[in-house]
Amino acid sequence: MKYVLYLSYDGLTDPLGQSQITPYLVGLSKCGYKISVISFEKKTRKGFFTDVSESLKGANIDWYPLSYTKRPPILSAVWDIYRLRQLSNKLFKKVDFKIVHCRSYMTSLVGLYLKKRYHVKYVFDMRGFWADERVEGGMWNLKNPIFRLIYRFFKRKEISFLSNADYTISLTRNAKNIIHSWNKIEQQPIKIEIIPCCVDDQLFDLAKIDYGEKEKLKRNLQIDSNDFVLTYLGSIGTWYMLDEMLCFFQQLLDRNSNAKFLFLTNESERIILKAARKYQLPNDNIIVKSLPRNKVPLYLSISDISIFFIKPVFSKKASSPTKLGEIMSLGIPIIANTKIGDTDNVIKKNKTGILIDELSPRAFNEALDHLPDVLSIPKEEIVSTAKSFFSLKIGTEKYCQIYKTLLNDYD
Repeated sequence: MKYVLYLSYDGLTDPLGQSQITPYLVGLSKCGYKISVISFEKKTRKGFFTDVSESLKGANIDWYPLSYTKRPPILSAVWDIYRLRQLSNKLFKKVDFKIVHCRSYMTSLVGLYLKKRYHVKYVFDMRGFWADERVEGGMWNLKNPIFRLIYRFFKRKEISFLSNADYTISLTRNAKNIIHSWNKIEQQPIKIEIIPCCVDDQLFDLAKIDYGEKEKLKRNLQIDSNDFVLTYLGSIGTWYMLDEMLCFFQQLLDRNSNAKFLFLTNESERIILKAARKYQLPNDNIIVKSLPRNKVPLYLSISDISIFFIKPVFSKKASSPTKLGEIMSLGIPIIANTKIGDTDNVIKKNKTGILIDELSPRAFNEALDHLPDVLSIPKEEIVSTAKSFFSLKIGTEKYCQIYKTLLNDYD
């Protein structure tokens, strides 16, 4: 049996865990790997625990959930990592693991230790430039000497993780090229596989959208047949630029008084409507819905086009927005800004939407001029592009091949 220990600081009960961790683990189990996973679960997600547990049990995956601690800041993270190390050591005494697979930086603090102590293969699934994300997202203020110290610590560790990993996973080609340019990393070019945030195409499947249900939903949302629907999917804040998206919608509304902006998000409706007032947008033209994940495809399907603007900072060169593949899998064109991961290549090269270089009223008007051309793109072409870039099957096969390569070294 080929034993793998998978470490995640993200919870499997989180939306991210359900879309971007569990599907891969199930797929790897089907490839013949015996997976044990340790994750940190939040108390607020208790309602999802049973479903996730049963899903993992059905795939013969052993799950060891630890409680996520948030306070006090910094010390709570140190405590979590200590507990992760203790539990990992305990499992290593029982199981002959050959690979330790670490999702992001926090768990790699333990993963690198396990590689050196037990001589196992170490996969650094980096998920992006995490330390830079913390700074550019406003979580770590470098004017604070403590956060400056922590940032420098993780930037040193980043080089160590990359230098010592038997394989690194990057979400984007953009990030891979940047990493290969760093001369502090030993034995360049290091082994890097690109696996973007893939899509559960069993859920986000255009063929499964029922026309009758779609029309019924529109009536329930008071969306008329001649209304134009712009959608936004996901969280708001930190990276996602609500004001700029509302500014874009204001200009869309000036051209089309029947336009509606549908937000599919768990964020507060009050926050969105308050921001909308700055642009004198009528409440009747804005709809905010919080949904369980299995309902998202139906609601998305009523889109004419979908939008997201992300802060174009350094760390986002390594970003693969999950929403991009999910939206395209339903044949919906995209409006997005440039300089985000490999998004430029996906949208521009394959003509699946509109890219905006500058988030300004002038640029928004130019984009709106091209709207008729984008709306004429056949849905099938957008779906085909989504499958070529974001297929969960292809992503899982890449992970399986990496595991196979690493295990061959034992033979």
